Amino acid sequence: MFTTLTAFLCLWATLLPALSTAKQSPIHPVGNSAETIDLENDPVSPAIRAHWMRRAISALSELSSPCPFAAFGAVIVNHTASEEGELVCIGANAVMKDGNPTLHGEVAAINNCTRILTDPAGKYKLSGADALKAFSALSLYTTAEACPMCSSAILYGAFRDYIYSTPIHGPNSLLAHGWPQIDLPSKEIFARSLGRDVRTRIVPEVLANETEGLFVWQFGDGACPAGCVKEDDERGWCVEGGGRQVASGKKVSPGREL
Repeated sequence: MFTTLTAFLCLWATLLPALSTAKQSPIHPVGNSAETIDLENDPVSPAIRAHWMRRAISALSELSSPCPFAAFGAVIVNHTASEEGELVCIGANAVMKDGNPTLHGEVAAINNCTRILTDPAGKYKLSGADALKAFSALSLYTTAEACPMCSSAILYGAFRDYIYSTPIHGPNSLLAHGWPQIDLPSKEIFARSLGRDVRTRIVPEVLANETEGLFVWQFGDGACPAGCVKEDDERGWCVEGGGRQVASGKKVSPGREL
């Protein structure tokens, strides 16, 4: 009992400073593009943001493969623990693996965090209610801009920060590469939230030049990500390791989803 209480108090000693200053965090601005978001006051350095986005990319290899069809990886980080941040959990899209249409990368990471935070034999040992409170001190990184479902989950979690890489719109975006989308950018989900204070900071397009390659081959002729090759068959999907590289990919039906 003493050990459990000690662990709980240690966690809250880390999280409470962030929770107590939450009302001072910037309100998400209303605008039509990510450029309207003021990033100059971001308390986390670009180098640290880049480090954790690369960790979100590596979550794909750890939980799936270097070239999954749905290359949506995520990490959830506690930046109140130290300047560099402390990893809490990771996640990757598991829709096809688990047969669950809600298991996009962000939701998978949130589910994993909930299990870790509430594990009675784990590091944190939080109640469900306290785990929900803890999310407001955590930051979620994802390899691509969240869909409306995942944006809503991030909003309801009241995360401290939401950092994405490849955007939904733009010349090098998911839509540009043929990905089927509900055309509702995450910033609009936040802007249309009524009856609640939205304090999540959105940091857009971190390392978008590094994540774009994860999304160019599924619906077009883009090259495979590093460590992967095109299958020499009708599908032309990228697979890990061996096989023969083909000149171009085969377009697949948008029904092969996410």
